[in-house]
Amino acid sequence: MKMLIAIIKPFKLDAVREALADIGVQGMTVTEVRGFGRQKGHTELYRGAEYVVDLLPKIKLEIVLGPDMVDRAVEAISKAAKTGQIGDGKIFVHDLEQTVRIRTGESGLEAV
Repeated sequence: MKMLIAIIKPFKLDAVREALADIGVQGMTVTEVRGFGRQKGHTELYRGAEYVVDLLPKIKLEIVLGPDMVDRAVEAISKAAKTGQIGDGKIFVHDLEQTVRIRTGESGLEAV
């Protein structure tokens, strides 16, 4: 099993969710997070005063998949989340050692 973690722009969440549903991804965890990458934040103007926004709002998706689905999921997220601008996000893929469904005790891919 694999754990796919994607950090994307908030306004791209619906497009990414739909793209993943289209390839058969059945569930995910979505978290609102803040962070920065190479863009290192930006400057905004509020009531005539400039201020620096260091940590930008992002969305973190966590998805558990079988190894056969990872490449399709990465491609779907990449296409749906891409704007061509700095800060589009990142995708991380980790090996997942074990998964257990608490209610039934199922483990492995059956638990997903």
